[in-house]
Amino acid sequence: MRHAQTISVVITTYNRPDALEAVVRACFMQNDKNFEIIIADDGSTANTRACVERLAAASPVLLRHVWQPDVGFRAAMARNRGILAATGDYIIFLDGDCIPQRDFIARHRALARPGCLVSGSRILMSETLTRRVLDDGIDVAATSPLTRLRWRLRGDLNKTLQPLGLRWPDLGRTSRKFSWRRIKSCNLAVWRGDLERVNGFDESFTGWGHEDSDLVVRLFHAGVMRKDGAFATEVFHLWHREAQRDQETSNRKVVLERAANKVTQATIGLREHENTAAWRAHGRRPLNK
Repeated sequence: MRHAQTISVVITTYNRPDALEAVVRACFMQNDKNFEIIIADDGSTANTRACVERLAAASPVLLRHVWQPDVGFRAAMARNRGILAATGDYIIFLDGDCIPQRDFIARHRALARPGCLVSGSRILMSETLTRRVLDDGIDVAATSPLTRLRWRLRGDLNKTLQPLGLRWPDLGRTSRKFSWRRIKSCNLAVWRGDLERVNGFDESFTGWGHEDSDLVVRLFHAGVMRKDGAFATEVFHLWHREAQRDQETSNRKVVLERAANKVTQATIGLREHENTAAWRAHGRRPLNK
């Protein structure tokens, strides 16, 4: 049975260096260090660049920074650029405000199976706790179950069992039908070959919403099964104000149409980057059309 070898963690960020630092430093503390980090930056300013330079100097694993100009919400393009910069055969997508637990990489590696993706889950943190964590430098992943239980009882966490470290075995996780439930690219693992097969994230999506659902539904129609990473790969999601959702309805409509028509290919995706400098710099082979 094939397991992931080198893993690439693609962390998406935009102008939130304090959260990014907490996330990346938690990555440094993983009990499985056979991975690399790609910071996929959707146009952040110099503060984030300085933060990444500090982190890179202290990183125990390879860390790269991929930046693109800020011309609006373009998470799909940022993630595609992160894929292009990655060298791993298994890609874990993580948002720059989602703090992984110590066994995050190990658990994703254990769940990885050919022909499957893993949709991870998250534990939402309150605004008050988020501020304390960032201002006081609290290492969330190192806190005790008792501390987390207190946070839960105060309403600072939205879940009870997962923060306490409860883990389920890799049984009954694979879904044989597509579901919208818990599709979050803030915690999503996909084989690189499967991403290439469907042309990656679709950059034709504009504004916030459903570019991650679109990827998963296209992968499903390409024969990739979905595994639920709950009670295995939870991350602590730092509070933030909700993004503008002007395009959510139209984006959802596109995904529903593609689901009905069994579409597999992104309109604008990885293949459209084949002639870019980033592609050539990493010696990428041409993708199958």
